[in-house]
Amino acid sequence: MVNEEVILVNFWSSPFGCRVKIALEEKGIPYQYIEEDLFNKSSFLSAINPIHNKVPVLVHNQNPICESLNILEYIDETWKDLAPPFLPSDPHQRAQARFWADFVDKELYEASKKIYRGNEEEQLIGKNEVLRILKLVEGEIGDKPFFGGDNLGLVDITLIPFYSRFYTWETFGNFSIEEECPTLVAWAKRCLQKESVAKSLPDPIKIYNFILDLNKYLAK
Repeated sequence: MVNEEVILVNFWSSPFGCRVKIALEEKGIPYQYIEEDLFNKSSFLSAINPIHNKVPVLVHNQNPICESLNILEYIDETWKDLAPPFLPSDPHQRAQARFWADFVDKELYEASKKIYRGNEEEQLIGKNEVLRILKLVEGEIGDKPFFGGDNLGLVDITLIPFYSRFYTWETFGNFSIEEECPTLVAWAKRCLQKESVAKSLPDPIKIYNFILDLNKYLAK
C-alpha cells in the first residue's frame, strides 16, 4: 500500500457511500475523503463518473470505480490480504451473497422513499414493501452473528447503512421495525459494535432532519 492513492468521493447521507466507508475502515485502508455537494455537483464528479454523475466513486491510483457494490468487490479483491474477505470462498455461498446484496441494493432504497415522500396511501404501500424486504432478509441471517458468518460480509456491509434511516422510516410511517423484525435489529446492534461500522454510520436524527429539509426543497 506504499504510495497508493485512495480517494472516496461521497455525500455524507448516502447509504451507498457509507458502504464504501465501512469497507475501507474494515480493511484498514487509509483514504482521502472528498465531500460532494449533490445540489451543486462538481466538474470533478462529472469527470470521474461521466455516465451517472453520482456518488460514491472510489479513485484508486487515479482510476475511478463507480457503483457501491462494484466498489465493495473491488476493495475486497484489491486488498484481499487485509482483514477477512467480504465474500465466501464457496461458489454457491458467494453467489447467494451477491444475490442478497443485489436484492437489498435494488429494492430497499426505492421502497423506503415512499414512506417519507408519499401521501398517506403511498406511505402505507412503502411501509409494507420495506417490511416485506426486511423480513425476507431477516430470514436469511438465521442464527449466524452476521450474514458473512463470524465477520462482516458483502450483505452486512450492503444493508447496515440503512439502519441510520430506520428512525426516519418509523417516524414517518408510524411503526416499529424492532417489533416487526427483532432478529434483524439485534443483528444491526451487533454490527454497531464494529468500529468500522460505528464510525461510518451517520446519526439517525441528522438523517431525519436532512430528509425533512430535502422534502421541503423538493416541494418548492
